[in-house]
Amino acid sequence: MKKREYIRSVLNIFGSSPFKPLVMHANKGGDCARKLNESLLAFCDGDMDKVEGLSREIDVIEHEADVIKQTIRSELSSSIMLPVNADDLLNFLKPQDSISDDTQEVAFWLTLRKFEATPEIRKGFIELMEKTLQTVEMYEALVSTLGELLGSSFSKRDVEDTLQFVTKVEEMEHQVDIIEKKLTRTIFNNEDVIGALGVYHLSRVVRGIGDIADRSEHAADRLRTMVLRR
Repeated sequence: MKKREYIRSVLNIFGSSPFKPLVMHANKGGDCARKLNESLLAFCDGDMDKVEGLSREIDVIEHEADVIKQTIRSELSSSIMLPVNADDLLNFLKPQDSISDDTQEVAFWLTLRKFEATPEIRKGFIELMEKTLQTVEMYEALVSTLGELLGSSFSKRDVEDTLQFVTKVEEMEHQVDIIEKKLTRTIFNNEDVIGALGVYHLSRVVRGIGDIADRSEHAADRLRTMVLRR
């Protein structure tokens, strides 16, 4: 789909609900994370052609997320009526957008060097990516509740249900943080096997994956603020 047609389709959705484009945008971040999960598995298996191909696919999805973000921002400058504070919405949109940005960055780093490490490190990477993907998908579930909030005029019950999702995202991000630190330590302890450049490359990938979960937690926190200050 051409960029102009894509913008028009987003505008049509925005007209029906101010929250639907936000859900679309969150789902783009989720799509990027799911592609990155595939890419990491290919990376660990030494399939660099697949890693390169998935990086290009993530580039396309990230660009689509940018188009949605730009459309949301432009529409907020008009006289559209919103059920929440516009500044709070923009403050929430920024870290949400970073989910796809950071995923794109990690996907690029995977293309730079073949995976050469111990089985223990490979297992740690798979565990880290799985937990990060679960965090992003929990965040997607959180954002999907915005439509229900709007439909119920922010009933107390629906607000409480949404805030429970926020807590779950925060708990999962904490688990990612624990795995990230453990894996980083393991990588540095194996410098004699993978070399200094290998340590730098793999630790950079670990930090990037952890950042994706961190962005999800940050966006969830901003969403909570947006809902509570409506």
